[in-house]
Amino acid sequence: MTEPGTPLLEIRGLKKHFPLPHSVFQKGAAQTIHAVDGVDLVVHRGETLALVGESGCGKSTLGRAVLGLSPVTAGEIRFEGDRIDNLSRARFRDMRRRIQVVFQDPFSSLNPRMRVRDIVGEPLVNFGLARRGPDLEARVSDLLDQVHLPRDAGSRYPHEFSGGQRQRIGIARALSTRPDLIVLDEAVSALDVSVKAQIINLLAELQQRLGLAMLFISHDLAIVEYLADTVAVMYLGRVAERGPRASVFAHPRHPYTQALLSAVPIPDPESTREAIILTGDIPSPINPQPGCRFKTRCRYVFDRCRTEDPALHAQPTGQVVACHLAAPDAADPIKSTVSKTI
Repeated sequence: MTEPGTPLLEIRGLKKHFPLPHSVFQKGAAQTIHAVDGVDLVVHRGETLALVGESGCGKSTLGRAVLGLSPVTAGEIRFEGDRIDNLSRARFRDMRRRIQVVFQDPFSSLNPRMRVRDIVGEPLVNFGLARRGPDLEARVSDLLDQVHLPRDAGSRYPHEFSGGQRQRIGIARALSTRPDLIVLDEAVSALDVSVKAQIINLLAELQQRLGLAMLFISHDLAIVEYLADTVAVMYLGRVAERGPRASVFAHPRHPYTQALLSAVPIPDPESTREAIILTGDIPSPINPQPGCRFKTRCRYVFDRCRTEDPALHAQPTGQVVACHLAAPDAADPIKSTVSKTI
């Protein structure tokens, strides 16, 4: 029995490493890509946690681990208090009903040889939630209604729809099993701006009506600001900053978060906002060196950053920040430059 207040999804110390094949020309120890390297996250019922960061930061790898598509190297993933990262494929089947996914590409995530009614209805049949016949047809029609597609869409094939309509089909398929959590991996990045806005509004509507929790993986901070409740900023496999959306956007504390937010376009031609240009090389995720992962690009870097990994420090504004200058005992605490740069 789930205890009151238990998070829906809890990730503790999650690591996902990919060993590289050993070459005959390679000297020294084997090399390993540290895609996700010690991440803690919590998602509560009805909450949207946005996972943001540049390409290669590990956010999609983390999403695949939650979905059971990639075995973890270390750490734990718990769903309503029960550990799910160590389940066999057969035992994970029930989790697949309760944790669904909407993929990035609406053009390749749907079987082109199946009609929409079969695409949306297949999970219902597989999990024994509906039998083929009038019951299944009614359930599929209801799901198409929920994503604002005409009921006759069920008799057509994916190639007959636009990109935005195909993504609605993918959302209907994800909703079919009545999941508690949906993982959306860059689910709107391939869409035009106006269509993207329609899909985001649809997700917000569905979440409010159905009480869904969402793990929203994205690099688009404008969308994240509109949709998310909590934001976690990842950099090279680790969380740099995590906290309530309003606090992260109004008072970014990590230098990397400040740089990301300074690059978000604003519709104000008279704005004097300073754009923070990151310089320096991005460190390799292969066998990372000691110290802060952001040290090669940080404008505040000092000696301690080069030798000691920063812990996550709680902030008065509600976030936790992995930065030595955000520590309570820091001699010169990092200043939020939101008023000047954001």
